[in-house]
Amino acid sequence: MEAIAKEIKVNVETARQLGLSEDEFQKIVTILGRTPNYTELSIYSVMWSEHCSYKNSIYWIKTLPREGKGLLAKAGEENAGLIDIGNGYACAFKIESHNHPSALEPYQGAATGVGGINRDIFTMGARPIAQLNSLRFGNINTDKTKWLMKGVVRGIGHYGNAFGVPTVGGEVFFDECYNVNPLVNAMSVGIVKVGETISATSYGEGNPVIIIGSSTGKDGIHGATFASADITEDSAESLPSVQVGDPFQEKLLLEASLEIIKTGAVVGMQDMGAAGIICSTSEMSAKGQSGMNIWLDKVPLRQQNMQPFEILLSESQERMLVIVKKGREKEVEAILEKWDLHYAVIGEVTNGDRLKYYVHGELVADVPAETLVLGGGAPVYHREFKEPQYYREFQKFDIDTIKEPSNYKEIADYLLTHPNIASKRWVYEQYDSMVGTVNMSSNKPSDAAIVNIKKSDSALALKVDCNSRYVYADPHKGGAIAVSEAARNIVCSGGEPMAITNCLNFGNPYNPEVYWQFVEAIKGIGEACTEFNTPVTGGNVSFYNQSSYEGPVFPTPVIGMLGIIKNKNKVMTLDFKNEGDLIYLIGECYNDISSSEYLYSWHNVKEAPAPHFDLSEEYEVQFAVKEVIEKNLVESAHDCSDGGLFITLAESAMAGKLGFDIDTDTSIRKDAFLFGEGQSRVVVTVKPENEDAFTDMLLNSNAEFSFLGVVDGNEMIIDGEVYGKVEDMKGQYDNAIGKIVEG
Repeated sequence: MEAIAKEIKVNVETARQLGLSEDEFQKIVTILGRTPNYTELSIYSVMWSEHCSYKNSIYWIKTLPREGKGLLAKAGEENAGLIDIGNGYACAFKIESHNHPSALEPYQGAATGVGGINRDIFTMGARPIAQLNSLRFGNINTDKTKWLMKGVVRGIGHYGNAFGVPTVGGEVFFDECYNVNPLVNAMSVGIVKVGETISATSYGEGNPVIIIGSSTGKDGIHGATFASADITEDSAESLPSVQVGDPFQEKLLLEASLEIIKTGAVVGMQDMGAAGIICSTSEMSAKGQSGMNIWLDKVPLRQQNMQPFEILLSESQERMLVIVKKGREKEVEAILEKWDLHYAVIGEVTNGDRLKYYVHGELVADVPAETLVLGGGAPVYHREFKEPQYYREFQKFDIDTIKEPSNYKEIADYLLTHPNIASKRWVYEQYDSMVGTVNMSSNKPSDAAIVNIKKSDSALALKVDCNSRYVYADPHKGGAIAVSEAARNIVCSGGEPMAITNCLNFGNPYNPEVYWQFVEAIKGIGEACTEFNTPVTGGNVSFYNQSSYEGPVFPTPVIGMLGIIKNKNKVMTLDFKNEGDLIYLIGECYNDISSSEYLYSWHNVKEAPAPHFDLSEEYEVQFAVKEVIEKNLVESAHDCSDGGLFITLAESAMAGKLGFDIDTDTSIRKDAFLFGEGQSRVVVTVKPENEDAFTDMLLNSNAEFSFLGVVDGNEMIIDGEVYGKVEDMKGQYDNAIGKIVEG
């Protein structure tokens, strides 16, 4: 065996140093029938890490609904979800995290997250056409948060812009729980003709195994293990685990990959992401029920004297593994040379299930592929969970303990410029949102991002969503709200929710209270997905989002939802259109300010339950909104979410450059009416001549509705009081974050 294996004695302590438990070490010994060498132990350490194996989460993930309309690839079957979108086309989409790398090196951490998720899409044969992201940072007023935020946004912008795929939507949220551990979740969406996808599989004895793209270096070694541990004060020493990305190389990989797939010479293809060569070779072999002989000395390296385990575990970016039909290598190689891409034949497919890795003819590792992968030999754990004490305490919140304010305009101004509510213009202006000419929502704002499907009557509606404060207050309800709000945004845009991908960001799974949050959130997500018939097509679990000195972040199950707008001429936007239009609320206001930004930030009361939410009520509201949009009875639609009804009205007014004049409901507290964040509410505007037809349709629905006021002038007026001019308030709203970040 290789020098490193001879030098390092392998025992239980070695296994612990690599993140494996004693039981896991003994299981490896049993599988191999002998003590593993250091390279083999390293292989299992990354493949059995939480990041790769989902050993602490897979049991509960499998309870999520996986069946639904138009589903072409179920969760776990391919690199990304695949949905039939009509006209002979399918949409591939997925969301993943790059949290720990971004916490230490925000620019490269975020950039390589974008690169990795795009590769998951185009290795299936789909061309990426849109990107979204969900970002969480700590206190925006601290220098560290500003540094992290600037680096992450720059990394996303530079990589996406250079790669040539528009960033069409996203969300940014700030809370002190993310001070040490920010969350960076990236989503990519691609289009492919039905039947022209390629699978991440391997079969056919003697078929060559080709590595394509960048040379392999030492960046990212044990990156999957790094992502499966808490952040500590010593984590900066793991900085080499952060990979370095090259978007121009990725662009070449994209074009070459799509071209070689069309030759029909490719058996399977997979991106090299977490755990690099070992992950791709093992997952492709296990899926195809085959083995491989891999010659590590043939892997193009950019650093000398790399050990076999370093070559296997490297997470160097912009690399692909391709299995080609024997005898057709020249077709593939000609295309790779045309795109000026490095490549090398590094192995061959074998019968059986053994993965054998050689260096200059010497066997350095010999492991069964099936034992490395999710659903195969990787361990599955049922962790202890218990309800935290705070949960019951939060339920005791009483709205009557909060004094009603005397100056509502002051609160309105405060919320309008709060970083969690104000325009994220400073962020999105650093992204190219129009490259590729597919973004339909840049100049016509909708609740969801609208992406054109060329040569089709249809369009995609895309959304990422999660209010982690709600999830912390009540994980079950908060998980359901995340799905429901994503669906509500798609419905308000004129779309039909189709499916979701999720990025489940939580703390340490060995903490029973953190694991309870995870289990309850999964249950809530599952219930809502079942209600809206939106199957889960895959995604990512990211545990260990916590520091040793600040504890876990809020549980943050980010939902990436895909919807279809069947007639792109019926896209619904949120802006007020005409003076004199009538403003209606579909849904019901409640005497509730729980977990609102108003309660949390203005009153500094952080112990409250999640806001009002009822899944059946939510369904009826969305059904009613869908109907009135379909019948052309409304001019605009905008859902009520962060900041409550006032922010919803203000955003529609600012987008349309028209004011409003409304009256509040005296049956509930005025602060609850204006700033409460009770769910299942949508503000719509109606032309006066359509009012009778609109109200008749709503009366025949199961949704509550009420008249609020009219679109009027250039001021925001509530109960006869002028809250400000639309233009002035828009200036505050648009520039609030930029002023803070740039100082």
